Amino acid sequence: MSSLETKKSGRKLLLGAYIDFIRIRFLTMLAYRVNYYTGILIYSLNIGVNYFTWKAIYGDGGSLGGFTATQMTSYVAVSWMARAFYFNNLDREISTDIRDGSIAIQFIRPYNYVLVKMMQGLGEGVFRFMLFMIPGMAIAMLLFPVQLPTDPAAWAGFLVMLFFSFLINSQLNVITGLSAFFVENNEGMMRMKRVIVDLFSGLIVPISLFPGWLSSVLELLPFQAITYLPGSVFTGRVQGVGIWNVLGIQIFWFLVLLIPMVWLYHAARQRLFVQGG
Repeated sequence: MSSLETKKSGRKLLLGAYIDFIRIRFLTMLAYRVNYYTGILIYSLNIGVNYFTWKAIYGDGGSLGGFTATQMTSYVAVSWMARAFYFNNLDREISTDIRDGSIAIQFIRPYNYVLVKMMQGLGEGVFRFMLFMIPGMAIAMLLFPVQLPTDPAAWAGFLVMLFFSFLINSQLNVITGLSAFFVENNEGMMRMKRVIVDLFSGLIVPISLFPGWLSSVLELLPFQAITYLPGSVFTGRVQGVGIWNVLGIQIFWFLVLLIPMVWLYHAARQRLFVQGG
C-alpha cells in the first residue's frame, strides 16, 4: 500500500472515529431520556409564563418592537425550543477535564480535542432535537397560538440557521471552557456567559425591544446569531433575500469565533506541555 493510500485510509478511520463520538453521545443521552421528558414540561412552563406576560403587555395593542402578538407567541415558543437543541455544557466538561488533569491524556491522543467536544455536543444536540425540541414544539402548539411558517424558504433557512446557532453557541462554550487553563477558577465566567447568552441573544427579550443604543451594540456582537435571527426568520419578520442575508451574519460570526477558539486551543496545548502536565 502506497503512502498516499495509507494517509487516505487514516483519514477515513479518523472521520469514522469523529462520527462515532456523535453516535456514542446520542446513545448516552438516550439512556437518560426520562430527564428530558421533565425538561419538556419545564420548557413548556417557561413558554407559558412568557406567553401570558407578553399577552398582558400587548393587551389590545397591535404590535410591539415590530412583533405582532401572534409573532411574539411564535417567537417565544420557537426560541425556547431552539435552545433545547443548541444548549450544551461543553464549557463545564472542558473545565472539568482541565481541573482533574484528564485533558493531558486527551491532548496526546490522535485526534483534535476541540473537534471531539464539538462532535459530542452535536450528538447531544441531535438527541435534543428529536426527543426534546420536536415533541416540545408540538405541545407548545397545542397549548398556545403558535403560527408556523408557510414559506418553504423560511423552513429551510430556519433549519440551516438552527445548526449555525448550535455551532456559535458551542464555540462560545469551548472558548469559555478553555479559559480554565489561564485562570484558577472559571466558574463565575461560565455563569456570566450563560446569563449573557440568554439575555443578549434575544431569548428572554427580543433585541428589537432593547433601547436603541443597546440594540445597535448587540447587532455588532455574535449573540443575536444564536436566537434572535433564527426566530425572526421563523416568525416571518425576515423574508425572501433577507433570510440569506441573516444567514450570512451567522456564517461570518462562525468564522470569526474560529480565531479565538483555535488560538486558545494551541495556547492551552503549549501551556500544558511547557509545564509538563
